[in-house]
Amino acid sequence: MTSADQEAPPLQSPVAPAGEGEGESSLTVLLALGANLGVGVLKLAAGLITGSAALLSEAAHSAGDCTTEIFLLTGQKRSQRPADRTHPFGYGKERYFYSMLAAVAIFVSGAAFSFYQGISTIIDGEESKMVWINYPVLLFAAVLEGTSLRQAAKQMQGETRRLRQTVLQYLKTPRDPTVESVLLEDSAAIIGLLFAAIGVALHQLTGSAVYDGAASIAIGLLLLTVSGTLTRACKNLLVGVQADPRFVREIEAWLEEQPEVDDVVDLLTMLTGTDSVLLCARVDFIDATTGSELEEACVRLDTELRQKWSTLDEIFIQPAPRLDVGMRERVQERYGRALAEE
Repeated sequence: MTSADQEAPPLQSPVAPAGEGEGESSLTVLLALGANLGVGVLKLAAGLITGSAALLSEAAHSAGDCTTEIFLLTGQKRSQRPADRTHPFGYGKERYFYSMLAAVAIFVSGAAFSFYQGISTIIDGEESKMVWINYPVLLFAAVLEGTSLRQAAKQMQGETRRLRQTVLQYLKTPRDPTVESVLLEDSAAIIGLLFAAIGVALHQLTGSAVYDGAASIAIGLLLLTVSGTLTRACKNLLVGVQADPRFVREIEAWLEEQPEVDDVVDLLTMLTGTDSVLLCARVDFIDATTGSELEEACVRLDTELRQKWSTLDEIFIQPAPRLDVGMRERVQERYGRALAEE
């Protein structure tokens, strides 16, 4: 553990506490949905009137973003269902599934259409008309997308401050794909508008539709990058990732301070949702502990762990000898170090 980690306040949670942040996440998605609906209609109208491939690609971009936001809202709602007989660990990962669908929607409805429209325009060389209509539409779209981006950035800033991470670190290991999806969408939207404006202007200045088509292809590449980034993040979350390593180390240190515990042999964590963590702890209890004392210790540890870290959803505590060679080797392979002392 670094000196910075030692001086920092306890990391209370690797993810947002249950219920906290849900309202802000919903607001972020709804604001993005409203912005994309409004600008999507304007882009489509401008693209049809002027014949601009870049504007039509931007309309497809907005349509893809709207689909994405609908998937994100659906995932938020369905992931909050409580655990039941068929899903004893709850439905938290549904948010990751619908975020994956959102990433696919960006590719299908946005990137694929942009590539088609761009290549078609370059080959056919269609002329644009009434080009001036495109500029106020692009400007108005930038204002709306910027408002949505500001809200997403504000929420991202709050998340990174609470988790003591940089934005880059958070984007590499997202805990809530909803925030990342909207942030990347809106960032791509602003860049896409810039591409569209350049393509339209160059087409107007030179009379060549190649620039308009090239802008459309550039927008497609941009959306393909966003789709790939979100897909990769959602895949990791669906497969199963551990909680923040700092959070795991804090649990390890706390367990080793308990009077009944001789050493922590192994710790397994997995995010089962944006606000829930599964914890499996293999612990070497002191040799003098009787069977009844062991049961009482496990119950106490379970209770106090939940009180200290509210996002711990399911906790399994297993007595295990710290000198077991096979177990030590598995832990060494997984973490690069043996948790238990020799």
